[in-house]
Amino acid sequence: MENTVDVTIPIDAEVASALEAPARREAAGRYLSSLLRGGRLRDILAEAIADAKQQARANGLTDADIDNELAAWRAERRA
Repeated sequence: MENTVDVTIPIDAEVASALEAPARREAAGRYLSSLLRGGRLRDILAEAIADAKQQARANGLTDADIDNELAAWRAERRA
């Protein structure tokens, strides 16, 4: 990859071992670059959220239930 820079991002400790090999780090960098280029990550996240909501609804949760769960999660993170 040309014109690359090293960045530091936090990841789970148990996942970090997968990035010990330079080839794997380069592959992960290429993948992350492709996700972030052109807003593609936003599309992937939107699809993942839509899938999660669809599964929640299939399990009997309403939009209000989902909103309440998100609000509780956000409040826990702020505490």
